[in-house]
Amino acid sequence: MLRWLLAVVGNPAIEFALWNGERIASPGVQPQIRVRIADRGTLLGIVGDPQIRFGDAYSAGRIEIEGDLVEFLCVMYRAAQRGGAAGTMARRIARWAHRPRRNSLAGSRDNIHHHYDIGNEFYALWLGETMAYTCAYYPTAAASLEQAQTAKMDHVCRKMRLQAGDSVVEAGCGWGSLALHMASRYGVRVRAFNISKEQLAFARERAQRLGLQGQVEFVEDDYRNVSGQYDAFVSVGMLEHVGRDHYAELGRVVRRSLGSNGRGLIHSIGRNRPAPLHPWIERRIFPGAYAPTLGEMMQIFEPSHLSVLDVENIRLHYALTLRHWLQNYEARLAEVRGRFDETFVRMWRLYLAGSIAAFETGTLQLFQVTFATRENNDIPLTRDHLYSD
Repeated sequence: MLRWLLAVVGNPAIEFALWNGERIASPGVQPQIRVRIADRGTLLGIVGDPQIRFGDAYSAGRIEIEGDLVEFLCVMYRAAQRGGAAGTMARRIARWAHRPRRNSLAGSRDNIHHHYDIGNEFYALWLGETMAYTCAYYPTAAASLEQAQTAKMDHVCRKMRLQAGDSVVEAGCGWGSLALHMASRYGVRVRAFNISKEQLAFARERAQRLGLQGQVEFVEDDYRNVSGQYDAFVSVGMLEHVGRDHYAELGRVVRRSLGSNGRGLIHSIGRNRPAPLHPWIERRIFPGAYAPTLGEMMQIFEPSHLSVLDVENIRLHYALTLRHWLQNYEARLAEVRGRFDETFVRMWRLYLAGSIAAFETGTLQLFQVTFATRENNDIPLTRDHLYSD
């Protein structure tokens, strides 16, 4: 069975080491990565449900990867992209057995609480100074994480052409980094909506410390309850939690929030073709999450007559961001272990490494879609404003 699996994925430089001392490797290839499987039950569990059982077995320490974990996962993702019997079987099992949780008003609160309310101190260990938990934007590959996150926020603000005195509504504000950046660097007024109590507490304290509480209001409420009218609408890293059944509803919220010259930006993980999020990540890390295709994202804009102005795909920037996060995470493992058990430590390592592999292999994309109300003629003729001070 393992020899068949190696053949399916192209006979990579991988060796399986079994509990009985037996080793199985691709023929004629010097192994670079060794996968240790603790017992027969672990192997059979992976065969029965590879999408969930591999991640759980790794988290529990019943599977060990000796070598480059990210490279191993890249091999697996590329094999899944090629299709074949193994990939088809895994996808069928996933569709049948693993349905994502719903994003109703109550369901969204539960889903967000599961992921974001596990402690600001945990995220502060590895997200960096900005506490931005979304794809950064690297002016150069050598840029630091903090430089790239700041560049991302400037890139977003330039795309929305923010001017001093503008009013902005933000849906899903995380720990407040973008809202505070818009207010301090661009002189705008921001209402930022979020349903994570932990994140909002952090953001409000930060605004107080920076003296920006008069410019930024952090609102504990769902994006569906956004009220008022604004010059600009922005959402960075929130669409993944909306669920495609609610895209038209989000579009109506955006449209009613914008005046006749309104504009905005939505930044989201995406895909080239419709598919559910990896079921292990949806179940263990991001309940209710879904990464849309561009076609699916259009269900936000088309029914509400919002005009798409520009689309940019920055997926390789997310791979770089995640590599920085994983490096930070590994450097602070002792502190993570002080807060959580070993299963949690390994689970989050696998999540970060798997995310790097997903973006590096093109399994996941990162879309920034800029848009405006259809009657807005105050739009730039070129992209020059994005790349000049």
